[in-house]
Amino acid sequence: MIPADLLATFQMGFLFALIVVALTLFATEAVSIELTSLSVIAVLILFFHFFPVTGPEGKDLLSLRSLFSGFANPALIAVLALLVLGEGLTRTGVLDLAANAVIQWTRSNPFFAVALMLVVVMAFSAVLNNIPVVVLFVPIMQTLTKRFRQSPSRYMMLLSYASVLGGMTTLIGSSTNLLVSLELDDLGEEPFGFFDFTVPGLVLAGCGLVYLLLVAPRLLPDRPATSGGAGEQGRHFVAQVSVSAGSRLVGLRPVGGIFPALPDITILMIQRGERAILPPFEDLVLDANDLVVIAATRPALASLAKDEPELLHPELLEAAVQQGQGEDGGDQIKRPRWLLGGQVQAEVMIRPDSEIVGHTLEEIGFRYKHHCIVLGIERRNRMLRERITRIPLKDGDVLLIQGRPEDVDRLRGERSVVLMEWSRQPLVTARHQRAAAVIFLGVIAASASGVIPIALAAFCGATAMIATRILSLGDALRVLDRKIVLTIAMALALGAAMQATGGAAFLAETMMAALSGATPAQILSAFFLLLALLSNVLSTKATAVLFTPIAVDLAYVLNLPVEPFAVAVIFASNCSFASPIGYQTNLVVMTPGNYRFMDFVRVGLPLIVLVWIAFSLFAPWYYDLPPR
Repeated sequence: MIPADLLATFQMGFLFALIVVALTLFATEAVSIELTSLSVIAVLILFFHFFPVTGPEGKDLLSLRSLFSGFANPALIAVLALLVLGEGLTRTGVLDLAANAVIQWTRSNPFFAVALMLVVVMAFSAVLNNIPVVVLFVPIMQTLTKRFRQSPSRYMMLLSYASVLGGMTTLIGSSTNLLVSLELDDLGEEPFGFFDFTVPGLVLAGCGLVYLLLVAPRLLPDRPATSGGAGEQGRHFVAQVSVSAGSRLVGLRPVGGIFPALPDITILMIQRGERAILPPFEDLVLDANDLVVIAATRPALASLAKDEPELLHPELLEAAVQQGQGEDGGDQIKRPRWLLGGQVQAEVMIRPDSEIVGHTLEEIGFRYKHHCIVLGIERRNRMLRERITRIPLKDGDVLLIQGRPEDVDRLRGERSVVLMEWSRQPLVTARHQRAAAVIFLGVIAASASGVIPIALAAFCGATAMIATRILSLGDALRVLDRKIVLTIAMALALGAAMQATGGAAFLAETMMAALSGATPAQILSAFFLLLALLSNVLSTKATAVLFTPIAVDLAYVLNLPVEPFAVAVIFASNCSFASPIGYQTNLVVMTPGNYRFMDFVRVGLPLIVLVWIAFSLFAPWYYDLPPR
């Protein structure tokens, strides 16, 4: 039988070795994050099955149930529920309203425009998951930089950094914050309230904002924007719009031959009965039953059909109404429920050897065969002045389609077309905007007031998004990122093992020995800097969960309150500025900004140092740490 002291040392040594291996795999990406996470959990379970850690009463502290409990941890549930809430807000266009307001306010001064953008991003990130916020504002920043004739690479990275800084200010601003709070609860400490660290968070965010506005643009490269991939949003599709009675298009008049009420849209032809009217359009008023052939980008088409989806696909609407699938709306057009939500848009290219080449959409019955409607056709940048249902298809034509996610996904196995995976995007519909906003505000109010825990509030909010049909169950499940699930479950398992084996206490005592004679403020500062650097190698979530037990034990050793050390974990773990792999929003802006790895190091390291200095100066005074 192995002596207890030797067994404890062996268990702790094995755990530290496993953490080093996991960190190396995460940093080098030799294998996928998902496989690394699963492997670490499996090794932990196997090792502690044969070498169990027993408590005072002989209880197995790291049993199978304990190590698997991360998958049902309230922290993980809260993070996933917030992802669903964010998707609901994005799908209904709630965030678009604020984004459009930013554009309207920022048309003259580039500095004021960027400053307002960053402040809005920070405000959104304080109460929303950072990733959808950055995704939303990337095209807005692209529009602004194009308007001001500046390179996107000078500003795109600022969006990611602003979202991270804004996420430091509230409990739900970042999933990292929630993880630390719920980990404290698991350790028997008082969890954080909604605004408990808002004041120091605002101080750090303010210092960071000054850096982003005055220093970072000078350090960022001046490179042209990349093309391809998601950048193909500039592709112009030929589409047809059916003007029905009661439509907002009825009565539109041209000015100088163009329709100013239809920005970013070129009208190629107006079919009125048997008469085809070609430009220039003079003394013409759009009327009900007109069919308008247009050329527009995907964003322009989405904006046109946002409130009137029947503009782009009236035949499906009529068929649904005839079958009794629509909703009564008085004098309004009956709109089937499936047409207003749960849809995705994608692009497919016709193969050279496809049997549909030379046939029209009506002849091949595309919408009946694939249950997807073709919204537009793009043919090697040629403008086709004909109804899209009457255009013979050619190889290389790109079709913009819309349908249910499962129907679009089935096109992957279709021999006649190639589905362009990067082009698949959910359709934004404004029908449930008010309901989505009310649900989200209800979650914020419930969690901020402390009436119910944040995990319960977020879970109920996500359930309400599905119950009100803002999102389908399939939509909600698709939002759940398996990397987040497995990484958090692994980090929680490692954190539990660190606590049970005494590894956290050992590291705290080692750090105390290394900083012998240092003041509490100096120890807190050194602890912050260590975690801030590690967060750029590890994921922010793994850093937070692994070091929360160490922060608690460090506070115990110093005989100080736990709160300042736990806050240090939150802020330092979020300082993932110097690496594109440190946080997902860095990866989001990498391609639009045409960035390289060293760009993040050059701009991110000074920001880490600035945040560290600001925290080191403000936190000891704010938390009233003793001088010795």
